[in-house]
Amino acid sequence: MTETQAYDILSDTVWAVLLASLPVLAIALIIGLGIAFFQALTQIQEMTLTFVPKIVAIFFGLLLSMPFMYATLNGLSDTIFDLIRRGGL
Repeated sequence: MTETQAYDILSDTVWAVLLASLPVLAIALIIGLGIAFFQALTQIQEMTLTFVPKIVAIFFGLLLSMPFMYATLNGLSDTIFDLIRRGGL
């Protein structure tokens, strides 16, 4: 295996992880910003107000985005296993 092939595999792996984690991170960001705006407008500084809705939203986001995550990581693993089977690694 050459350095270029190793770089391609690492690059594909990083992109697959970023794509798989993007829905959950986006949900956490949007909910966090919404709660921050709400706290700034009402001046309520309760710590549990930030954590509980964000945890619930992340949980439901994980449930909804699990097929997408599976498909992304399954495609990466299929590519890696095909390279191993062909003797590319």
